[in-house]
Amino acid sequence: MLSIRMRRVGSKKRPYYRVVVTEARSPREGGFLEILGTYNPRTTPATVEVDLGRVEHWISQGAQPSDSVRTLMANYLTRDRGAVVAPVEAAPTAPAQ
Repeated sequence: MLSIRMRRVGSKKRPYYRVVVTEARSPREGGFLEILGTYNPRTTPATVEVDLGRVEHWISQGAQPSDSVRTLMANYLTRDRGAVVAPVEAAPTAPAQ
């Protein structure tokens, strides 16, 4: 069974994680199939970069996200993080005669 989970790659007392697809029984720092993104909890706010298209692909192939990844995606990737949307300008109208 495949699992989408975080793999720690940071040095001592400086955590940094990669979101990877791996076999569920492999160790935390064991082999993996693909890197889907990164998570840096030490920045303010935390930096999350995940390819959602690839996550959806692996979930469709049967991979199960871990609780940590599910929470990470729910908190950082699914809600609108204050994205700036350009206002829609009204179409110009003909002057009244």
